[in-house]
Amino acid sequence: MPRGWNIVFNIIIGLFSFSCVFPFLYVIIISFTDEKTLALEGFSILPSKFSADAYHYIFSTGSELFSSFGLTLLVTVLGTFITLFLVTTYAYAVSRKSFEFRGFFSFLAFFTMLFSGGMVPGYIVMTQFLHLQNTIWALVLPLAMSAFSIIVMRTFFQTTVPDEIIESAKMDGAGEFLTFARIVLPVSLPGIATIGLFSSLGYWNDWFNALLYYNKPDLTPPLQFMLMRIEKNMEFLRQMSQHLGDYNAVGALPTETVRMAMVVLATLPIVMAYPFFQRYFVQGLTVGSVKG
Repeated sequence: MPRGWNIVFNIIIGLFSFSCVFPFLYVIIISFTDEKTLALEGFSILPSKFSADAYHYIFSTGSELFSSFGLTLLVTVLGTFITLFLVTTYAYAVSRKSFEFRGFFSFLAFFTMLFSGGMVPGYIVMTQFLHLQNTIWALVLPLAMSAFSIIVMRTFFQTTVPDEIIESAKMDGAGEFLTFARIVLPVSLPGIATIGLFSSLGYWNDWFNALLYYNKPDLTPPLQFMLMRIEKNMEFLRQMSQHLGDYNAVGALPTETVRMAMVVLATLPIVMAYPFFQRYFVQGLTVGSVKG
């Protein structure tokens, strides 16, 4: 390919990449914009006045916000590891032709994608039978198993992990657990990283389980639920100020910029964690092969 066309394609790819990143950068700019300037001038890439009032308002909760961040981080890490363990072991079992009941357990996982017990039976199980209300496990266990992830990993094991590798491991005296841990998992890192990323996003963005199972005011809520509570409190203050006719107080509340700041605080950790998973994508493509 001529060098000129190579430069053109690099420019096009660079512009496309920038268009993917620009919305998030734009949200960051708006979150640092002065609320009154935003109301007068509208959304702008280069506002005439910057302000960190939105972040000051959010961090005015003190240590409670950092506690919520720590709880969400703990739930995300713990839940992702549990999800990966359950999904990979289940998917590996149903992917092996030697497993006698693989058809039944495959159908059992697929059936849950078509028919769900609903929210009420799940709530009864969590609160009345397992007694996990107001505990960290109420935030972890409801999202720990995913039928979609099982089917994806089962297909990945069947199409990517050669039978020759497993047979050679068994000829060398390795059992199922050793074969799975030492042979199958290193070859399957791309699929594992994908499922781990999806699981991490689900745990990090989850707020509904906290709404269902956290009913004590002294408990530290997850980050997403905490940010939603801050927004509701701010909306309540704005409505009360309008009702009392205090329009100066209404204008002083950083309503729009706080929403953008919440998006930044909720998204930035995941954006920073993505390169970690990307590293395993590349590593998984080069680990393991069929030796002739």
